[in-house]
Amino acid sequence: MQTFRPLDPAFPIDRQLAVDAAPVVLVNIFTLEQADEQDFLRTWQDDAKFMKEQPGFISTQLHRAIGESVTYLNYAIWESTAHFRAAFMHPEFRAKISTYPSTAVASPHLFQKVAVPGVCVA
Repeated sequence: MQTFRPLDPAFPIDRQLAVDAAPVVLVNIFTLEQADEQDFLRTWQDDAKFMKEQPGFISTQLHRAIGESVTYLNYAIWESTAHFRAAFMHPEFRAKISTYPSTAVASPHLFQKVAVPGVCVA
């Protein structure tokens, strides 16, 4: 079963799910052992297909760290926290979590865009 390790221990994903915000970006860092990499990719693909069918889903992208690091970064854009919460708490998704390799550690966190004058828009 996959382990969750919050990016911010003071405000883990279960607390973030209670905050109404829109739109939101899920950033999830995965670490695992190299021997489990192919199982991880198959499981993540299955999860992503499920999420793509959920209301409020916009897009997702998986990235692999360069070199020999078996670290992955996924980001997914959702219309709102409410949409992500419904998908994340869905019984079918919750059952899928147990199919990740036992060495997989996930660090999910929700973000919103920030406007910085002259650099980026929110």
